[in-house]
Amino acid sequence: MEKKKRKLFTHREKPEHPTTEKNAISLEAFIFLGVFILIFGLLGSKMGMINLLNTMMNTAFDLLINTVLYIMGIAVLAGALGALLTEFGVVSLINKLLSPLMGILYGLPGAASIGVVTTYLSDNPAILTLADDTSFRRYFRRYQLPALTNLGTAFGMGAIITAFMLGLQLTGTMEGHFGIAVLVGNLGAVVGSIVSTRIMLRFTKKVYGTEAWCEGAEDASHADLNKRTIRSGSIGNRFLGALNDGGASGVKMGFDIIPGVLLICTFVLILTEGPSATGEYTGAAYEGVGALPWLGEKLSFILKPLFGFTSAECVSVPITALGAAGAAIGLVPGLLETGMATAHDVAVFTAMCMCWSGYLSTHLAMMNSLKCNFLTGNAIISHTIGGLCAGVFANWAYTLIAMIL
Repeated sequence: MEKKKRKLFTHREKPEHPTTEKNAISLEAFIFLGVFILIFGLLGSKMGMINLLNTMMNTAFDLLINTVLYIMGIAVLAGALGALLTEFGVVSLINKLLSPLMGILYGLPGAASIGVVTTYLSDNPAILTLADDTSFRRYFRRYQLPALTNLGTAFGMGAIITAFMLGLQLTGTMEGHFGIAVLVGNLGAVVGSIVSTRIMLRFTKKVYGTEAWCEGAEDASHADLNKRTIRSGSIGNRFLGALNDGGASGVKMGFDIIPGVLLICTFVLILTEGPSATGEYTGAAYEGVGALPWLGEKLSFILKPLFGFTSAECVSVPITALGAAGAAIGLVPGLLETGMATAHDVAVFTAMCMCWSGYLSTHLAMMNSLKCNFLTGNAIISHTIGGLCAGVFANWAYTLIAMIL
């Protein structure tokens, strides 16, 4: 019997938003200038403008030396490990194990599990390389393709975040549960990814329907997934090549996160920290106005039952993760050293940092690459809800496990 021809929906069938031009001088220039002056005027009036500028520069420098380079070291190790796992077929094995679950949990074809593994071992945009490949894209119906943004983002930098959290030294009575906290955080990210992807699919079904396939779908078979590309040469050469290439990708990722860590983390720290020990502003690193802790205390009646944060300062981590996961995890050591966070909070931090992983700064570019930037707002709404669910799950799951242990 002749197979029914599949309806195809090409990558460019849905029009993108056209670019526009504006007058050289428009209202938004005055609005931006007003907001800019208001924010820095308020901060400067509290800290002193000279102290504010010095604090920004000193904080950025300290973050670069003590946080970015540490994260880069973790990224190099994680990148090398990821390349080795890919080169010698472990990723393919994981794909085979995860494939049966993808349709049940996410409503996506089994091939999407490759995106989970690759983004976990690298970063959010890694899934775009797969989505741009016709041999990969042909397994998807058109409405499923945009949801890859949500799926990939939920696992972006997962290996780096996990390794970073496990590498932290935690003192106190909760130290025995620290490894469990990171595991619970990973499970929380899985829950958040399911929620985010499923919500996104509800939006995309309304746009594309459920019948159209992506281009190349007329001959969808799983032959390609039963093959993998390896480097040429002996096992030793393949090992060294994968090790070097993976480490190089970690270096690149370390450089890529520098703007996010320095810009976002510096601003968030100024909103989080207070003055020096003497109660005065000196322009030293890590001084601030304490706005986020104040806000966290006001919202503690909501945040405590949802996320179980130990202190109001903990709210700065998920807020920072909205823009950059690397910047967010850079805040965690300081919170642990001062006793403002415990293993319980690490579980929530891991879940929300991994699930959100800077989606506000990557979703637009990722959706534009998939030729569906008109759905960026839907992707952001879906992922916001998914990240919140990840944190709530990690909070209550860790609470229950801690009670048993």
